[in-house]
This record gives sequence, C-alpha cells and structure tokens, in this order.
Amino acid sequence: MPEKWEYQLRFKLSPELAEVARGDVNDGRFKPIAEVLARHKASAISQFDAFANYVAQAEQHGVDEYPLYQWTKATIENPEKKAKHSTAFAVYVGGDEVYDEARANALERDLRPLVEAGLLLALTKHDTNPANNPQPPAHLI
Repeated sequence: MPEKWEYQLRFKLSPELAEVARGDVNDGRFKPIAEVLARHKASAISQFDAFANYVAQAEQHGVDEYPLYQWTKATIENPEKKAKHSTAFAVYVGGDEVYDEARANALERDLRPLVEAGLLLALTKHDTNPANNPQPPAHLI
C-alpha cells in the first residue's frame, strides 16, 4: 500500500508585504490573504520566524534534543538566508504544520486567485516524503 503523505502550503510575499504580515496580520494590506486563511482555520508564519522560534526553544530546553539546531541557527544568522526566509511563509491548518491532501488542495484552490492577482508572488505545495525534501548538511546535524 502506498504511503499517505501529509502536505504543507507555502507562499512568498514581496518584502514590503512580508514585513506587514510578520508584524500585524490584521493590517488591511494583508486582509485578502487573512480572509482565505481564516475560512480554512489556517494561519501563516514566515519561515524565518519559525526557524527563530525553533532555535529559541532549543536554547531554552537544551540543544541536544533538537537535531536541526546547528543547521537552523546557521540559517537565521546568514543575512541572505534571513532575507529569503522572511518573505516565505508556511501555512498551518488548525495549528498543524502538515495536513491531509484534501485540506491542502482546498486551501490551494482558494489561495491560487491571490497569485493570479499578484498579491502572492508564489504558492507551492510540499509533501512529507523525505525524498522530496532537502536534508541538512552532515556537518550541521
């Protein structure tokens, strides 16, 4: 029987709109995105903020329990990667980082018009299949 993967949607915003989204999701400039997310009981977090939260949690609870700590810390300390990851957002549904394909497809269908309107610069769907996901460099794990 084939594996059932879970999914995550991600979108990219302009640096200006990303700054708004990272500061106040109730700002009117983010409203069209926020409305779609709310209909799906979803939220979005910049990948940079998610990475920074992971590092902070690891440092609070002991980095030995966080296998991606070194890689993630190196990422958030790199100015080029900070700029890149500050404009990329992961969509959580009901607080979950990954969710079933039906939810991902419904959310993607509702977000797609925002790409066509130019509000989202990109929209991608990712699965949890390890073969489709980059692995950290060996020296950073």
